Amino acid sequence: MARKKRKRKLLLQKLLNKRRLIVLNEDTFEETFSLKLNLMNVFIVVTLSAIFLIGITTYIIAFTPLRQYIPGYASTKLKQDAMNLAIQSDSLETIVNENKAYITSIKKVLTGDIEYAKFNKDSIIAAEKQNINEQELLATQAENELLNKVKQEDKYNVFETSKPKVSFVLFPPAEGKIIEEYNAKNKHLAVTIALANNTPIKSVATGTIVFAEWTPSSGYVVIIRHQDAILSVYKNVGTLTKKQGDVVKSGEVVGLAGNSVNPESSITLHFELWKDGYPIDPTQFINFE
Repeated sequence: MARKKRKRKLLLQKLLNKRRLIVLNEDTFEETFSLKLNLMNVFIVVTLSAIFLIGITTYIIAFTPLRQYIPGYASTKLKQDAMNLAIQSDSLETIVNENKAYITSIKKVLTGDIEYAKFNKDSIIAAEKQNINEQELLATQAENELLNKVKQEDKYNVFETSKPKVSFVLFPPAEGKIIEEYNAKNKHLAVTIALANNTPIKSVATGTIVFAEWTPSSGYVVIIRHQDAILSVYKNVGTLTKKQGDVVKSGEVVGLAGNSVNPESSITLHFELWKDGYPIDPTQFINFE
């Protein structure tokens, strides 16, 4: 036990013994620099220096952009670019899926390969009348008083103008006689109209032409996309006056009647209406007379 104490005392004495660090000029042996120190001071300075260097290195790695130069760490800009590309790719995937669904519906229009679904004005009206509580439609006393007041004010209003209740009206595509009506059971999804040569074929409503090309089975075909995802299709057109991508107004001429497949046969227009990938009977929405 005494020997251990003696060894500790000698070790402590060695650590605290004063020493001098001297720097000499090699040629003249002149003292250039000297420093008093002991082993304890050296140990403390070395330890504190090591802790300081470790702290500085940790801070650089954790909180500064310099860490990207350390092998194994990715660049901050690369991470940001990767995140932006991931967001863009997700958006592009959504757009591609929407375009695929739209192109599929266009293919159905051209090929006629569809599943028949009943869609007419009566079904729309019936759908709108479902789940309607008639009690909720009754006007309150305050509403009746307001209505009477407005009627009295408008009674002598000479500037009163009427507004149409329907904001989307379909016009006949051409002036002619229907020789074959729409019949979904017989896979005849169009209204066939007999026309004179070079009769103007007009857009039934405002829209954008999404297809205007020649096809082997139907000659020149024009497909126009209108509001509410309605497509109007004009088949067996003799001459086109518009091209794909053009925006047309109601009644604007998109082509002229003629037979671009067999000039010797009769001149007809095959007109179709489509909604959400399903055919619609055009006579339910257009007055051809």
